[in-house]
Amino acid sequence: MVPKHDLKELGTSMKSQRATLVTMEENAAVRHEQVIAQNQTTTQTILDAIATQVEKPECPPVRIQNQCSAAETSKGRADRLRGKVIVGEVENFYLTGPELIYKARIDSGAETSSIDARNITRFERDGNNWVRFDVPVPGTDTFVTLEKEISRRVRVIQASAEEAERRVVVELQFFIGDHQQVAEFTLADRTNLTYEVLIGRNILRDVMLIDVGKEYATDLPESIRKSNGNES
Repeated sequence: MVPKHDLKELGTSMKSQRATLVTMEENAAVRHEQVIAQNQTTTQTILDAIATQVEKPECPPVRIQNQCSAAETSKGRADRLRGKVIVGEVENFYLTGPELIYKARIDSGAETSSIDARNITRFERDGNNWVRFDVPVPGTDTFVTLEKEISRRVRVIQASAEEAERRVVVELQFFIGDHQQVAEFTLADRTNLTYEVLIGRNILRDVMLIDVGKEYATDLPESIRKSNGNES
């Protein structure tokens, strides 16, 4: 309870306090606007500095793709199944060294592969057994002479012969499609046979699968076909 004679004083005090509060609110509003204005100025200054120091990013020029040459686009073909080359009953066979292409018969019934060879002559070189032989050039009556170290000898029994024949075995490098390999071949005169090369199980095993319904399931590299005058 406030005595009546003090009410006037109390009212004056309250008016004074309200005036003070209004003044404080106005001052706070002014300071707030000043801070906002200052922040905007600072922000704009920073943005201007960034704009002058950082260049506008540009997209790199589009790189022109060079077209592959014919040699790059045809490196040979050999389809594979579980890592094994799929071949037909007959395939083009490229013999490196003399760079000759033969027709090869794929025969899972033969243990060792064979190649047509004539004038087989054994000789010794540096204490090792070597052999000199001629291989035919397909489509001609000419031959190319090769010399190879003998890997081993095998006994071969043919159905038309009564006695076993001992043949020389050498290692040759070849291509079938894009597949390249070094393997053993027996040297034999295959004049009376249809194909100059026979591919046997020593090559097929763990490397190739035969699709008996196909012939020429692979393609040799184009550079090889062109060098032999055969682009088919």
